Amino acid sequence: MKMHVAVVAALTLAAGLALPGCASAPAPSQSATTPASPASTGAESMLAAHGLTGLDASQIIERLDRTPLAERPANLIASVRPGQLLLSDDQEREASLPLPADKFYVSFAPYLTRTHDCHFHSLTTCVGELQNADVQVTVVDAAGETLVDEQLRTYDNGFLGLWLPRDLDATLTVEYQGRTATQPITTSGDEAATCLTTLALT
Repeated sequence: MKMHVAVVAALTLAAGLALPGCASAPAPSQSATTPASPASTGAESMLAAHGLTGLDASQIIERLDRTPLAERPANLIASVRPGQLLLSDDQEREASLPLPADKFYVSFAPYLTRTHDCHFHSLTTCVGELQNADVQVTVVDAAGETLVDEQLRTYDNGFLGLWLPRDLDATLTVEYQGRTATQPITTSGDEAATCLTTLALT
């Protein structure tokens, strides 16, 4: 099954579908509450094979999300969950790496005309519409404090990623060429979305 997921992901990217989507990594055999160490279940050899040796979960997320589409590893699935990064490849190797206890990674893809369903961000298969676009991003928490107010450039995959404090309720606003998208977000709970693809720019 893992092999099938990886092959499908590779074919989807190669085909350049009009509505590219996200695929989530299958959960490793360990419980989600007890992440595997990088050396377990073949993880060490997998990380080495993909040039990720010595990197923690945060560094792997940053690297893979910013990797140009043409350079994405087609045989690696990397899924960002609220508390961990799940990795698997076509050799049936798996890893579960813990995320920082005080930080939450949320990736979002604002769009004009097309999007796709996503809940947990897949670093190697998710593709959004607005690639390499300059946008204004604002995040304001429930108390009215502005946490982010920056002009940023979407990655080659059409997404942007932010590290936010955990246990936060906030409002995310994206502005692009006179259009705006606003969405409430949360960084609380084990099922909080790490992938936002419902930011329609109007």
